[in-house]
Amino acid sequence: MRSWKARQVGGATVAIVGRPNVGKSTLVNRIVGRKDAIVQELPGVTRDRSFHPAEWLGNHFTVIDTGGWTPNWSPERTRMDALISAQAEESLTEADLVLFLMDASVGITSDDEAVANWLRSAGAPVRLVLNKADHVKELERGAVLAEAWSLGLGEPYLMSALHGMGSGDLLDMVVAELTAAGAFDRPKEDAFAVPGIALIGRPNVGKSSLFNFMVGHERVIVDDVPGTTRDPVDTLIEVAGETGTRTWRLIDTAGLRKNQGALDSTEFYSTVRTRKQLERASVACLLFDASEPIGQQEQKLAREIADSGRAVVLVPNKWDRVDEDRQHEMLRERERLLGFLHYAPMRRISAISGRGVGRLFDDIALAEQHWHQRIPTARLNTWLTDALTATPPPLGQNHRPLKIRYITQVSAAPPTFRLFCNQRPSDQYVRYLERKLRETFDFTGTPLRMKVVIKQREQQ
Repeated sequence: MRSWKARQVGGATVAIVGRPNVGKSTLVNRIVGRKDAIVQELPGVTRDRSFHPAEWLGNHFTVIDTGGWTPNWSPERTRMDALISAQAEESLTEADLVLFLMDASVGITSDDEAVANWLRSAGAPVRLVLNKADHVKELERGAVLAEAWSLGLGEPYLMSALHGMGSGDLLDMVVAELTAAGAFDRPKEDAFAVPGIALIGRPNVGKSSLFNFMVGHERVIVDDVPGTTRDPVDTLIEVAGETGTRTWRLIDTAGLRKNQGALDSTEFYSTVRTRKQLERASVACLLFDASEPIGQQEQKLAREIADSGRAVVLVPNKWDRVDEDRQHEMLRERERLLGFLHYAPMRRISAISGRGVGRLFDDIALAEQHWHQRIPTARLNTWLTDALTATPPPLGQNHRPLKIRYITQVSAAPPTFRLFCNQRPSDQYVRYLERKLRETFDFTGTPLRMKVVIKQREQQ
């Protein structure tokens, strides 16, 4: 019986919170030293909280990026604002230190005061950071600092997340606070070294709903509006089975749209990060809506997964909503349109009810196991002799006999093989060898790479 639960990333953690559009994601990118978070001069770009590894002077910690927090009494607060704020509030339960970010160039607003009141009531360890200080004249900085002191959150730090001014002092303070809190004394963990499961699909097929069901709570925002998820969101889950407990890094990604030319800049960077997360995952779950026809978009996503070399599981969602005729039609579409992923297992699920999700973990574990599989050279060459005997290779160029002398596996993840030949075999015969390889050695869920090496002495 499968069971699973989410758990927090080990080690020291810092959350960055504040009202919308004060530069939280820019500060995240400054601290981690790379453009992990999407940055745009629009409120509401960041929605779900996301985790990013960081290091300063040999001290490793995790930074949590959050969306803009808005007070519940605000007349302009929408349903999406409320969901984003709930994500920011959840980050306080996971952080050893909270950086409250404000815009120094505009001074304290009523929303800033509301954030300060919320943080004080939550009892979180908070340090106040005044961003965009490079926009404040030198003579005005004293007044800005005095105003910030009035919030009662201790000494404010002036800095520019965009240009790096004051970032070193800020990070020195962060490390000092985490050290004092004993955060670095906890066991270190590289969460990003944990095998990743990437949920891939076009918008609105249920990726975030499946993510939340797997995690066990509303970890990411779910909405009927396509494009709700922007930044890839990941969390650790422990999956217990008959053979023990396994930790996975579950990644919810932004939906990849068919018409890339119609994307705005936020959606464009979302798709770029989705593809980056696919490269960092071990297994990709390709979700599609079972009630709708499989189309070119699913084909394109499937091709991207195959080209990336990731293990893959096909996941038709909303299976409980389709009748028997549609079920048979979907299976025919899979064979016709996604036939190049013939090696991928398929698990029919309902992300809302959870039907099939437990068995999906079995499929993922099996695909990941085969992705790392290695076959000894001796066994491979015994297999090769049998395969060549069963179906001898056709004549090669200029009617010369094609000789395949031996085969070896040069790497795993994905399994990659080299065939040593006197001349290049036809693509059809290579496909035959791949098919026979799969029949003999179980490679369910993983692509195979077959590379041909032509021995120079045989070319002369």
